[in-house]
Amino acid sequence: MTTGTASPATSPPAVVPPSRPAWLRDLLVVVGYLGLAAVLTSAQWGQPGRLFHQAGDQILFEWMLAHAAHAVVAGDNPLHSAGLNAPDGVNLMANTSVLGLGVPLTPVTLLLGSQVAFCVAVVCCLAGTAAAWYALLRRRLVTTRSAAAVGGLICGFAPGMIAQAGAHLHIAAQFLVPPILALVFRPAVDRAHRLVGVWRPGIVLGLLLVWQVFIGEEVLVFLALAAGVFALGYALADRVAARQLAPALLGRLAVAAGVAAVPLAYPLWFQFHGPQHYSGMAFATHAFQLDAASFTASARQTVLGDDWLPGLLAPNPTEENSFFGPGLLVLAVVIVIWLWRRPLVRALAGCGLVFALLSLGTELRVDGTATGIPGPYRLVAELPLLDLAVPARFALVCVPVLGVLVALSLDRVRAARRLSAAPGLPVRLLWAGAVAAALLPLVPTPIRVVPVTPVPGFVADGGWRPLVPPGRTVVAVPPVTGAAQSPAMLWSARTGLAFPTPGGYFIGPSGPDDPAARWGAPDRPTSVLLRRVAETGTAPVLTDADRRQAVEDLRHWRAAVVVLGQLTNGDPVRRTVDDLLGPGRPVDGGWMWDVRNQVD
Repeated sequence: MTTGTASPATSPPAVVPPSRPAWLRDLLVVVGYLGLAAVLTSAQWGQPGRLFHQAGDQILFEWMLAHAAHAVVAGDNPLHSAGLNAPDGVNLMANTSVLGLGVPLTPVTLLLGSQVAFCVAVVCCLAGTAAAWYALLRRRLVTTRSAAAVGGLICGFAPGMIAQAGAHLHIAAQFLVPPILALVFRPAVDRAHRLVGVWRPGIVLGLLLVWQVFIGEEVLVFLALAAGVFALGYALADRVAARQLAPALLGRLAVAAGVAAVPLAYPLWFQFHGPQHYSGMAFATHAFQLDAASFTASARQTVLGDDWLPGLLAPNPTEENSFFGPGLLVLAVVIVIWLWRRPLVRALAGCGLVFALLSLGTELRVDGTATGIPGPYRLVAELPLLDLAVPARFALVCVPVLGVLVALSLDRVRAARRLSAAPGLPVRLLWAGAVAAALLPLVPTPIRVVPVTPVPGFVADGGWRPLVPPGRTVVAVPPVTGAAQSPAMLWSARTGLAFPTPGGYFIGPSGPDDPAARWGAPDRPTSVLLRRVAETGTAPVLTDADRRQAVEDLRHWRAAVVVLGQLTNGDPVRRTVDDLLGPGRPVDGGWMWDVRNQVD
């Protein structure tokens, strides 16, 4: 008797469509991250007259990238530069010089300029951080690619990461954090494999630590603190496993410390004892704390964000590090309760909670109102290193904690059989919907931009070159020496550090005999005078003493030419400089005063 179906013995083999190679699927995930990062930076591509919203910070990092490229080509000392803050220069090891980004990006900077290099750096920081967490999750913690991809997406593109990326490259560049953690927390090995489990990873770990120091020491400090809190939490959750893992872990750290100590010895000495070193910080770090209500609010750079509420709950637009929204936090609580038996989850939950509390600073604030309740940060605020930390940035540790928790939950649901909460409705679909609902309000929007005054053609095209002999400077008006947008710094960056200039936006000592940190160089009377005119639009009545002081200040700066570009109050500033130095002459994009005869 025959039937309409063949027996198993005689059935032809099923044709299974070929699947994509694993590496190709991984590549697609990374390409997706790169595409999203490119979209988020799209408002600045091909727009030299635009900067991301914290314009002064972008100018600083454009200059740092230009300096790194210049140091590579010219063979200059990368830890110090005389191109800024003439005649004293800047200790770049004591500032956020991001040499670990600038040196690899040298070809981009030389070929396409500092602005393109900055945008490329932002894309690499966001997408690279997401890809690095994706790789760690995929290799160590989850079995499904989709779970790792979502976890990486959260880690690389959370609101805090977007807020930092528009201004602080050294904070947004966290792509070394996952490989460092992967090397520190390796699976246990027996004595026979100690070379593979301790020495080799320790050497690689040491080299990665060196690289991270030259990207940003602040992230490394937060990483060390978070890893320590996580390790302590894991040891409490699983004492047996902790005892097994501890010897190899400590061995790797010892090897890494020895490897890193050699290349870092001189740069760290230079940072703390070299020319233009300083002590303390130039601003009150304790004032940069987060509001407790910020954890459930929407950041500016999200689809539901606005300008009013984040301004109330965060110290400034770049420190919106805790704006996770209520959905993701509720989801995290559910995940922790659901997976509580896993020591990993308990350690992650404890680590995230500790750093969330620390981000609230020394006094708890709720909805913009000080409560008078001491914040947990007060307990550690006087400890070395922590006394210089910005409390608001502790919340960034919560970003990967949440990303890993979500990835673990998606992997758990995907691996489970199709259980039903309702007839015909699988738990996997329900959970995927819950995750999507929690993440959709956090979808980032392109980073906002603001207009910037263009570099005068006289400067950009090199019209100054015949007038500025070696050892002399170009002085921009007004000479900015504090924490503000520095036209000279932008001009220097966009021309590849073609000329030295006084002033700038950096941290240095308060004076030759006072190492206390301050923004920029100590003010000269002429810089204060011109800055006041630029801010108020009022030209003062000058005296001969003012004119003599202007010449004395120009001698101190070793000036050859003084250049005024486009300013809001440009006319009163020009008239003031005319009164100080004599009539200037118009040049492409502004005005110029040749002061060589007066200064010599």
